[in-house]
Amino acid sequence: MTSEDDQPGSAPCFAHELEQSADGSFHIVDPQQRADVMRWRKGERKRLLDQRLEGTAEHRRELAGRIAENLEAEFGDVSGKTISFYWPLKGEPDLRPLMAHVIASGGACALPVVVERNTPLHFHSWAPGESLEKGFWNIPVPRDVHEVQPDIVLAPVVGFDAGCFRLGYGGGYFDRTLASLTERPRVVGVGYAAARIETIYPLPHDIALDVVVTENGINRPAKSD
Repeated sequence: MTSEDDQPGSAPCFAHELEQSADGSFHIVDPQQRADVMRWRKGERKRLLDQRLEGTAEHRRELAGRIAENLEAEFGDVSGKTISFYWPLKGEPDLRPLMAHVIASGGACALPVVVERNTPLHFHSWAPGESLEKGFWNIPVPRDVHEVQPDIVLAPVVGFDAGCFRLGYGGGYFDRTLASLTERPRVVGVGYAAARIETIYPLPHDIALDVVVTENGINRPAKSD
């Protein structure tokens, strides 16, 4: 039998035992507590993904259009800048039309590429209409390899909290990538407003996004007292 604390969306039963650091992350010394956080995230991830796919494709396109408008405002002048987008999966906001706008405005686009499992992402230049091939997990990636260093990286979120900590798919690729970069780009989370939750119980290895953009506007990290 599953307890109430094991239900997706419920806080881990030990949440009151966690100590929150100044950066918003939670300090855990007990390996069992860490395992319980990861188990909680797995349930919350499934709940949010199921919720995201409940809506119609038409409604998601409408929301994606509003997200794109808010991203344009957040980007400002993109001339001479490279922005890493993502290939939309599992109901994620489809921002491919925005890529064409960025290029028309003098910017360049890229896609993240997994070159080797459990290693940092690489960013390869790509524009709509250029050839693609299947990469890891059959995700389309640019056929021609032209590695670039993006100025802005868009990170799709499954969930996010007031500190702009991101709940992703559990692979750790974005955190691993950001930790490895000598020059960190501006990292912009992208998701639907319904993906906001109270906290993801961020751990010390989690890296907060600079902002999260939804159809309702731009979320900036809440300042700690």
